[in-house]
Amino acid sequence: MLLPSLAKKIVSEVRRLLDEDIIVVDVSGTIIASTDKNRIDTFHEGALLTCQERTKRIITKNEETQLKGVKAGINLPVFFQNEVIGVIGITGEPDKVSPYGEILKKMTELLIQESYYAQQLELDSRVLEAFVFDWIQLKEWPETFYDRGKLLDIDLTIHRQVIIGSISNTNDLHSNTWNYLKKKYVNHTKSDVIVRWGNDRFLILRAIEQDQKKPNIYYQFERLKERLENDLHDTLSFGIGQVVAPNLVRASFEQAQRALAVAKLTHSIVFDEDLKLEMILQGIGAKTRSEFVKRVIGGLSDEQELIETLRTFFKHNQSFKKTSEALHIHVNTLHYRLKRIEDVTGLNPRDFRDTVTIYLALQLLDESLIKYDVNG
Repeated sequence: MLLPSLAKKIVSEVRRLLDEDIIVVDVSGTIIASTDKNRIDTFHEGALLTCQERTKRIITKNEETQLKGVKAGINLPVFFQNEVIGVIGITGEPDKVSPYGEILKKMTELLIQESYYAQQLELDSRVLEAFVFDWIQLKEWPETFYDRGKLLDIDLTIHRQVIIGSISNTNDLHSNTWNYLKKKYVNHTKSDVIVRWGNDRFLILRAIEQDQKKPNIYYQFERLKERLENDLHDTLSFGIGQVVAPNLVRASFEQAQRALAVAKLTHSIVFDEDLKLEMILQGIGAKTRSEFVKRVIGGLSDEQELIETLRTFFKHNQSFKKTSEALHIHVNTLHYRLKRIEDVTGLNPRDFRDTVTIYLALQLLDESLIKYDVNG
């Protein structure tokens, strides 16, 4: 229970309040953390006696020569669930440091309890994540899977809809952010399941106990997205799969992944059922994507101004007036840029067939699922 890493944290936290030398000792009498680094891994006889006697022990100057590895001060047994799990000590004149004894002891025990419950919550999360992973991967459910579901109080009889959320600017969905996120996600039914999914994602298996219209689902996640973005100062994207039978969750999961890939391009909420052209793009292999982009717009790799011109041109439905206004350029400048694009690529952005080709290449270039250098 009292590991060196936790002992080191205790010493660090306590030192913020007390400007005294502090030690943490395990039940064998070995110092596992100390403000004096030279004392770590040495034997402390006074602490061992404190563990055995289960009571506070004051070390006097005289005892420094009688007991091995001790210095004058106070040793206090640390309890967890009525068992002594170690000793914390303050080095110094006993009369000076004794008044801090009970405060130090209580603070240490609170830190240990906090660490224990945090570990339990983390363990519970890992167990749930493993169950959801199997839920998605298993083609057939063995009896043990049903048993695990019952232990976790998960209803395996109702239809589900998979939603995958992604936080943009984080490499690690650490505990504080994750706990906050779970708190903000208000379950519309107690049967919803939410787990971490990789470093920057979370997955919701939404329970469908009654018919809920798509606009209502969108509104629910739009509000969640707004709250989280305001509080976390980050951007979120959501991919939402379709409603499926409980044993077909994998299909909804794959749909949510596909929708999320599109949603991340604009940090939005995307339903898989709304995807059209994107369905085809998502089905194209990485090698084919790369070769297609290289062939079509590879020559523009060093012409980011022209790439942005194309994006804006397509965004405004090839309107010269709206595009030039959006780019804050004269319409003649726009004509010049489009002619330059045609010269470099051999494709005319005003020709329907060429437009489709260039548009597809841009979509593939912007896909967040691949990292591609147009120079090959």
